[in-house]
Amino acid sequence: MEELIQRARAGDASAFVELMESQKSTLYKVARSYLHNDADAADAISETVLACFEKLDTLRQPQYFRTWLVRVLIRKCQDMLREHRRSVPLDEIVEVGREEPGHARVEFLALLDSLDEKYRTVLLLYYGEGFSVGEIAQAMELKVETVKTRLKRARAGFKLAYEAE
Repeated sequence: MEELIQRARAGDASAFVELMESQKSTLYKVARSYLHNDADAADAISETVLACFEKLDTLRQPQYFRTWLVRVLIRKCQDMLREHRRSVPLDEIVEVGREEPGHARVEFLALLDSLDEKYRTVLLLYYGEGFSVGEIAQAMELKVETVKTRLKRARAGFKLAYEAE
């Protein structure tokens, strides 16, 4: 990955595209966990990709590219959430049912969505994306102890929600 980053920094657009392609699943999962809407998640991801393209030369340590990328995305999602809180929707749009890959997945996502955002994000990053506690702390700009506490509380909350079902 570090070679791709170096090539992208040197102006190789295809290297940057390859970098983003390798991270698209992570970006989508994180954005979706914050925004709960595919359109908003896509907007946050596109803004993140643009910001990272423009600021790639500011990345000090290429081995932390993934953490840096997720941090930028989290900030974009938080900005969008703040913006949504300021606006008042004129009417609610009822979403037509869509095909889901399976009932278990739907239940899992519903349970995950029932958790508070701060717990949902650490669970997703830790279990879904394989981030270490230290990487999560760095990406979310938290102390390692805070991430450990959130993981513990998230597991407990998930268990309670699962048992309540």
